[in-house]
Amino acid sequence: MVERAYLVAGGLAVLGALAVGHGVRSPAGTRHYRDLGGPRALWSIPDGTALPAAVPERVEIPDAGVRATVMPVGQNRDGTVQVPPFDAASRVGWYRAGPAPGTRGSSVLLGHYDDLRGPAAFYRLHRVRPGAVVRVARSDGRTAVFRVDAVEQVPKRDFPGSRVYGDVRYAGLRLVTCGGRYDRAAHSYRDNLIVYAHLTGAA
Repeated sequence: MVERAYLVAGGLAVLGALAVGHGVRSPAGTRHYRDLGGPRALWSIPDGTALPAAVPERVEIPDAGVRATVMPVGQNRDGTVQVPPFDAASRVGWYRAGPAPGTRGSSVLLGHYDDLRGPAAFYRLHRVRPGAVVRVARSDGRTAVFRVDAVEQVPKRDFPGSRVYGDVRYAGLRLVTCGGRYDRAAHSYRDNLIVYAHLTGAA
């Protein structure tokens, strides 16, 4: 069981290694992201408005029963993206080298699916559907409100780094966790579940 918990977390760290450094910039003056591939709902999103930068503190998705505090994470020495430690699996990690939630660009929050004790921060992320509301409370006292555009589940070996970490002109949010079947031989979940959303306002 200890080995399983380590590799569940490690899967998220590996996806960070695949994604960092693969940013895609949309041509100035356009709102089309077809080159990023993936769900069609992501191909054309209005630039919309954005908020000043502030540190995220809590994330909530009422429709899915997701509610967790947020902690900043960076990169490990090998360049992989850090995830919350095992004793903080109920928290979500914000990749602080990227945009803050509510600012322009792709802000990324990563959370564990489970740990040795059971369900973790993003255990219910699979319940999220397009149109759902995501709220991120920030250190400036404002809450950034996002609407989910698309949800996809992909094999870890095919993680869409450009789509998740890519540079976009709107204020985007990406939520990432493990998904799919648990591979007992590899001691890891086979897939990643990714939720894509964009800012619609603030409270």
